[in-house]
Amino acid sequence: MENIEKLMKYSLFHGIGSFELKQMLHCVYVQYKSFPKGYYLAMTEDEIRYIGIICKGSVQMIKEDYWGNKTLLVHLQPGELFGETFVCSALFASQVSFITAEKTEILFLNYDKVMHTCSLTCRYHHRLIENMLRCIAEKNMRLMEKIEVVSKKTLRSKLMTYLLIEAQKQKTQYFSVPLSRVELSEYLCADRSAVTRELASMRKDGLITFEKNIFRILKK
Repeated sequence: MENIEKLMKYSLFHGIGSFELKQMLHCVYVQYKSFPKGYYLAMTEDEIRYIGIICKGSVQMIKEDYWGNKTLLVHLQPGELFGETFVCSALFASQVSFITAEKTEILFLNYDKVMHTCSLTCRYHHRLIENMLRCIAEKNMRLMEKIEVVSKKTLRSKLMTYLLIEAQKQKTQYFSVPLSRVELSEYLCADRSAVTRELASMRKDGLITFEKNIFRILKK
């Protein structure tokens, strides 16, 4: 399992001291597991009874249609949660799939014990619940970003909106995009070849410059 100092930096454990976190993990901890790239952690309609914290690697939340076409909803990175939306809704059946984008290590927590104080009445358990609600709100904001991007009428507008959001998050002139071209096309609900051509066209028009996944916006 990840060391306590690193876990303390995650949003779910914000404001909880190392000693208290050690005690709390005895209550809520389930297991720590490693998964290879492309592993389905959960598929649509699967029952989810846990909360996963990504410790290393990354996880994609995707929606697949009847014909197997994938839409990338959110790309989750270390420190972020998955599964919390469905267990907190008491539906338990996942409406999306979660798949590892690379070799990934995950800390699984017991949902019931996270959301309900135990007999030991851990001093910081209420803070844990508050943090959980904050994490859910942040996930909703990410999904709103997705709506903002894909609601644009042209592929160029979608790409520029996505790049601006990433630039604002990272607050740097040169910023990295966490998605490959295939993943970016799935996120934008666009053809991969069309995305590649449009990026080249935007560079030619002096809007952006990039080298692999490192981008810089030249004009707003």
